[in-house]
Amino acid sequence: MKTAISISLKQSSTIPALSENVFLRYFNFIALYFAQGVPEGMLFYGIPAWMAMNGKTPGEIAGFAVACGLPWSFKFIVAPLMDRYTYLPMGRKRPWVLLGQIGLIASCIAMAYVPDPLNNLNLFMAAGFVVSFFGAFQDVATDGMAVDIIPVNQQARANGLMWGSKIVAISTTLALGTWLLNKYDFTTSILMLAVMISIIMLVPLFLRERQGEKIAPWSSGTSSPETRKLQLTSWVSIFRSLYSVFSLRNSLLLALILFIAQGAYNYIETLLPIFTVKALNWTNGSYSQFFATAKIIGGIGGMLIGGILIDKFGKKRMMNIYFFSMVFFTAVLAFSKIYWKDSSFIYAFMILYNIVYTFACIGIFAIAMQCCWKKVSASQFTLYMTIGNLGRIALAALIGPITANFNWQISIFAFAVMIAVAWFIMQFLNINKQVERVVDLENKDAKTDLLLVSQ
Repeated sequence: MKTAISISLKQSSTIPALSENVFLRYFNFIALYFAQGVPEGMLFYGIPAWMAMNGKTPGEIAGFAVACGLPWSFKFIVAPLMDRYTYLPMGRKRPWVLLGQIGLIASCIAMAYVPDPLNNLNLFMAAGFVVSFFGAFQDVATDGMAVDIIPVNQQARANGLMWGSKIVAISTTLALGTWLLNKYDFTTSILMLAVMISIIMLVPLFLRERQGEKIAPWSSGTSSPETRKLQLTSWVSIFRSLYSVFSLRNSLLLALILFIAQGAYNYIETLLPIFTVKALNWTNGSYSQFFATAKIIGGIGGMLIGGILIDKFGKKRMMNIYFFSMVFFTAVLAFSKIYWKDSSFIYAFMILYNIVYTFACIGIFAIAMQCCWKKVSASQFTLYMTIGNLGRIALAALIGPITANFNWQISIFAFAVMIAVAWFIMQFLNINKQVERVVDLENKDAKTDLLLVSQ
């Protein structure tokens, strides 16, 4: 077996590196984002619907959602570690990606064997937390690799493919996982996630970041000059650079937009299974089937045209359209109670929401990538995402009190209000100014390095 693996790794040395091949670059990030979506389909959508179907309260369901969302807010703890430490002969972020994949596989297997999860909620939530931790861990490494490897003129297209792939993974595992959950059992459903991630792990295992790097620790190769130049070796330098770029006005505005928008998305996506099962008497299988189909429509749309629209019409213009659309059709849903019993009406909302949600994620994350400074790419991008996920926790936690004190119409319309606030703040964001300031920081940093060398 070891000989076979060694031969395979040796043969993979003839495969072009990600930095020099556009197709493999896109393929790699499609695969890695698909792997991220695999556990999310069940953790954030399938399991909440299953819990609602089995009589769990909105508060208990929201508690599970918060437990699964919490690790995504701790990403900033590991991001500086990835910027500071790595095994450069295997790439700047690739070793971390592989470690995250291994952790995802192991944690999914462990979660599958939680005994009687519906009546053992503390352990169930802890298992969900661990799976989400490794999902967030891999996400940090993948995003850092993307900022390092993907040229600016390909970032919008790449984000379209990446997020489309993730949405397709979420919808696929939501549908397949729910079917296995209902037909067989919880253990079988969750073990399926581990199998899928194991297959996907072959992609980063055989694709190097840059030419000449090692495929595995025991294979031949060395670190590239570019990664050695980017790699920071001082904690002081990392945090000083991160503070310099993140304290810029547009960095702060972008962080606030992410907090509100990402929180709003998690709010409505956690609310929907509760609303359809408890208010409309759907089964968890019906909800999963409808929402998974809507997800996959949005995901495919994002992969096909999401990045193209951003490239053609501009990031900020398209984000304004996406936010306005969400406010409009959510208001229509909230105040059209007479049509709620018509499943096609709810299904139409799910389709519209998932299409626009996917496009909006593509747009806002392309903006975030463009606003990053490469030398602290993992830390800065992760800080943006961490703030977004803090919003996911904060606004999902509002579901319990809102549904307890208001009717379903107000509970749904609250999502439109949240998006309207993010839309308003978007008007003050100046992406070009942010890019100019990052260039100024790079020039200042280069001058400082030259001065130190001359001394």
